[in-house]
Amino acid sequence: MADISTLIQVLQALVDKGNTVAVIEHNMEIIKEADYIIDLGPEGGDKGGYVIATGSPLEILNNGKRSYTAKYLKRYLNSQLSQVRGVA
Repeated sequence: MADISTLIQVLQALVDKGNTVAVIEHNMEIIKEADYIIDLGPEGGDKGGYVIATGSPLEILNNGKRSYTAKYLKRYLNSQLSQVRGVA
């Protein structure tokens, strides 16, 4: 997790200096920090490569198409909320 935290700080420093940063990532900690997501799918290989959803993490969660990214991001965020509330 320390590596992920460092990576997020470095990426944010680049953005703060006016740079555009594009990242291809599956780590939910990084995805939840994104300003804008382009979610490709619905599967991999020949069954993928289509734009499923775009927008902020919240917009991805509220997209009616319920992509894999939305599914796992929701599960990840719910898990984090449970930990904050002391419900494991």
